Formats: sequence, C-alpha cells, structure tokens
Amino acid sequence: MTHALVAGGGIGGLATALSLARTGHRVTVLEREDTFAELGAGIQIGPNGFHALNLLGVGPHVRRRAVFVDELRLMDGPSGRMLISMSVTARYRKRFGNPYAVVHRSDLHTPLLTACRSHQAIALVTRAAVRGYTQDPGRVTVTTEDGRTFTGGLLIGADGLRSTVRAQLVGDGAPRVCGHTIYRSVIPVERVPPALRENAVTLWAGPDWHVVHYLIGGGEYLNLAATLDDRAREPVSGRPVPRPVVLDSFPGLGEDARRLLELGDQWRQWVLCDRDPVGTWADGRAALMGDAAHPMLQYAAQGACQALEDAVVLGDVLADAADDQVPHRLREYNAARRERTARVQLLSRAMGTRLYHPAGERARERDAMLGSLTEEDLYEKVAWLHGARHFG
Repeated sequence: MTHALVAGGGIGGLATALSLARTGHRVTVLEREDTFAELGAGIQIGPNGFHALNLLGVGPHVRRRAVFVDELRLMDGPSGRMLISMSVTARYRKRFGNPYAVVHRSDLHTPLLTACRSHQAIALVTRAAVRGYTQDPGRVTVTTEDGRTFTGGLLIGADGLRSTVRAQLVGDGAPRVCGHTIYRSVIPVERVPPALRENAVTLWAGPDWHVVHYLIGGGEYLNLAATLDDRAREPVSGRPVPRPVVLDSFPGLGEDARRLLELGDQWRQWVLCDRDPVGTWADGRAALMGDAAHPMLQYAAQGACQALEDAVVLGDVLADAADDQVPHRLREYNAARRERTARVQLLSRAMGTRLYHPAGERARERDAMLGSLTEEDLYEKVAWLHGARHFG
C-alpha cells in the first residue's frame, strides 16, 4: 500500500480518493480553491455511472436527490416534431441494471465529499494549487503555488480540462476550442408551465444550434442549456450574459422551446473545449483521470460517468499494489481505459455534428436514419456505453 496524492477536488478527484482509500491506500487530495465545491448545474448519469457510484459506496446517497427520467427525446427544434424517443423506464433498467437520472452537480459532488470526509485514510487540503511535480523511482513530490510540498507514492491528476499535471505529463498545450457557445440557466420549477415539466431529457435540434432541458434538484428546478455553433474561438467560462443576447441567438426555435428559453434568467456563457484523444496519460508514478486525461464535449452526456469509471478502475488496478509496483499498475490503468474513453470523446464530437446541428439535406438524412430505428435498435446502440460493468 502507498500514499496517493490527488490533484483536484471535483467529482473525479473525490471519486478517485474514495476508490483508492477503500482499497487500502492513504490519500491526500489537493484542491486549489479555498473550499470543496462543484460549479455548474445539471448533469446526466447513465447506468454505467450508477454502477460506478454503487461500487464506491455512494450510489444510494446520490439517488436521493436524483430525478429518474422516463425517456430521452430528440425533437426537431423549428417545428417541434419528435424525431425519436428512447424509454429509460422498466425495460431499459432491467437490461442495463440501473436507471438513467439527472442531478444537480452538487448532488453528485456532496455525497462523494461526505464519504471522503468520513474516511480516516483521506486528507482534504484546500488552497493547494498544484504548480508541478518531480519524481524518482521511489516517490513523487508535488509543489503547490504557495511553495508547499507533498510527497507520496503516486500522483493522480484530476485537475480538469486545463490540468497542470497534464501540462507536464503530456505537454500538448491548450485545449481545443470547438467553436460552440453554451448558455446555461436554472429555473425554479414553479415558474415552468405544468405542460412543460415532463419527466424527460428533451433536446430540440436545429441548424447550428440545440436546446436541452430537464428537471434537477429533486424536481425543484429546470436545468436549461442552449448551445450555438457560432465558431467562437476564444475560451469563456461562466461569464454572465444579458438575457436578450440569448433570446436573439435562437430565432428559429419552435413555440414550446421558445417559451422555456424566455423563462431563463441570470444566464451564463461558456465556450466549449475538448482535446484529441491521446494514448498515454501515465508516466512513472503520475497518471491522469477524468477531464485531465480525456476531456469531452457534453453531447454524449458521459463526462462525469467516464471519470467515475476511471476512479473505479484505478482502485481495482492498485488494490493490492506494493509501492514498487505502482508505475506498472498505472500503465495497466492507462491501457485499460484509453480505447473506451477515446471512443466516447469522438462519439461526443460526432453527435454534435451529425445529430444535433445539421441543416438542409443533412438534417433530412438524419431524420430518415432515426426514423428507421426501433427502440431495441437504440438499446443495442447504447449497450456498449450504458451497459458497461468492468470499464476496461
């Protein structure tokens, strides 16, 4: 057993800490902010994510605030016509072993944080922004921005899209700006007309844009996200944006989706980024996980689920590892995860282009393709992703 250092106290970092501690290691989590908190609003959790949460011991706690949706819908945004729907109720749950749900990000982060705080083998350190690391055959030492050092037997970079650990380990520069701007708002559900409170994840697709919404916070809020393929080139993260800017950006939106968009308030803006898949994210006693290893666009709704899978695999691979076995085990983890996560990264890009944003003839081809699929066809298409149980 060894002492693991984890850079980053978000969903992926806390899940990693819990997974490693539950398999016998001592863990120190280094968080750059002065508190452990999760920014953002809604997040989707597929059956593979719930399976990982169950293995980490927090599945029941996450379920308490989750909204278990009945279906996933893709609508034609301008006309309001349904293109395709996949039920995620009894038959889906029986096939994949767990439900499909949506939660507020804090309702996923808080159970992980509570479990870490109650575990004697986990130390949580705030105001510890990682500046870099050094390693030799027997240890790895992390230096923080304020000059402190932490030494352990391994380092996991769970520090997100702009990971400091990745910058040193992979050295592939800044993330790729994908040219899509997303506007997000959270609406108290009492402001939403009852007819628009359906228990579904609904996506309205249009030419170079889409709008998605679903209930979160135990059904107390509606999460609303509107994405525009505006060829944005500069990264933006959480910037407030005037309401008229959002309303004017989606002129072709149909009546029902327009009504929801007009309910939005206190809008914030992000320009989406990801990275190309890479084959190697482990080097000696250091490795990456989650968005630090394989950041992906949100279009397959798998970013958090893939980080949870990473955490489970890290715990499994390192479960009985002696200190001198750590470098080899981290390479095993990298090899186990790289093909699956690369496939999800590329799928996420393709869904934005081929499903959510096509126009004209490409949109008509999409509609014809979707119209030919049965529900069983849809289950077959997602089985490799939602039905995974070993994550390798």
